Amino acid sequence: MQQKAAQPQSQTQASGLLSAVDIWSTGPGATGRVAPAASKPTQKAAATRLPPALLPIAEAPAVAEPVGVAKSLARRVADVIPALRERAGEPERAERRTWPPRKLSLALQGGGSFGAFTWGVLERILEEPGCELEAISGASIGAVNAALLACGFVADGRQGATRRLARFWSRLTNESSFRSLMLIGGFSPAGSSVAFGASLKSGQFDPFDLDPLREALAKDIDFAALRAGHCPRLLVAATRVRDGGLKLFGNDDISPDVLLASTCPPLVHCAVEIDGESYWDGGYSANPPVAGLVRAAESDVLVVQVTPSRDSYIPITSAAIDRRLDQITANSVLNAEIAALESARRDIASGPRIFRIAAEDEIDGLAQRSAVDLGTNFIKLLHRSGRNAADRWLRQLPNTTTAAMRQREKAGASAKPAAEAELV
Repeated sequence: MQQKAAQPQSQTQASGLLSAVDIWSTGPGATGRVAPAASKPTQKAAATRLPPALLPIAEAPAVAEPVGVAKSLARRVADVIPALRERAGEPERAERRTWPPRKLSLALQGGGSFGAFTWGVLERILEEPGCELEAISGASIGAVNAALLACGFVADGRQGATRRLARFWSRLTNESSFRSLMLIGGFSPAGSSVAFGASLKSGQFDPFDLDPLREALAKDIDFAALRAGHCPRLLVAATRVRDGGLKLFGNDDISPDVLLASTCPPLVHCAVEIDGESYWDGGYSANPPVAGLVRAAESDVLVVQVTPSRDSYIPITSAAIDRRLDQITANSVLNAEIAALESARRDIASGPRIFRIAAEDEIDGLAQRSAVDLGTNFIKLLHRSGRNAADRWLRQLPNTTTAAMRQREKAGASAKPAAEAELV
């Protein structure tokens, strides 16, 4: 597989829904108006835009809100609006006037073995000493990556986090076992029955009980460390089976069972029970959680999207159709949640910027690849691509054109701007 540059013709970002304040706010400012559609950019404006992976979500084209998620999104975004209003009168924070940001929060999407791309992104960000991680949210393998980074950081700082992530992914790649796939949530809602046969459906076949999976997680994650005072704030998503609602677990509550719930493949083993409540994969309700992260942290947010949203091929076989449906489902809630948050942020004129790095902008044909592929070469490609994408994002000033970056690189000049450079 060859890497390719981000393509401006097909973007993953989403915005332009009804104003979040107008839809969901019960206070002043709820007018019921429709947010105006973004005007078509002029040729000059288009030429100075960033690649898709580097654009703030607010500059992206509009998409329709997926059916069936409006009520859940309404509650989540409505909870964020008061916090945004409180910040509206605050002066612009210093970390938003410098690049790379001095403080950053991460939202890590689930997607099976595609999570190795996130590993590469995290590894590169950990190498940026001036960028502090304030909070991390995740679903499925995104939650596992977040916990690995956090406990490694508590044990031995940035190097400890880097080593913990590398050890986990090296072990999974070397084992390439069925248990490894279960640990990373590598079973899609429908695809697992296609890939492994109908006998794997819940209640018909249980290849592993949960105890070995708990032990496997305990090999790499020190759950007690997640409650340390200097540990980054974590938000792990799981989906309640009884009503499909989102449950966010914080540092004090995160356990092996919580991570298993966040990665739980419903078609393979039964739901994970925590305090009398049954849970499935967090990716069904928030993949990854963004609204909760915006409410919990004040720093800019970087969303790491690993599941492809675009595919130029029309699927025909059952397996291909299931894979494509899974990809659409994984991103529909994410796109709608980000769009609603950006709409609220524009209306209230406050809140963090939201950026996105997407694996599909880096790897050609990713939508045709399997999220249960733990082959060494594929994992290396994902990891390397994640590192490269994060490196470009960290080195690129948001107001710098792609052409200017290429000219500097061709001239042999350092492409990395000063950490204290002022943004326009």
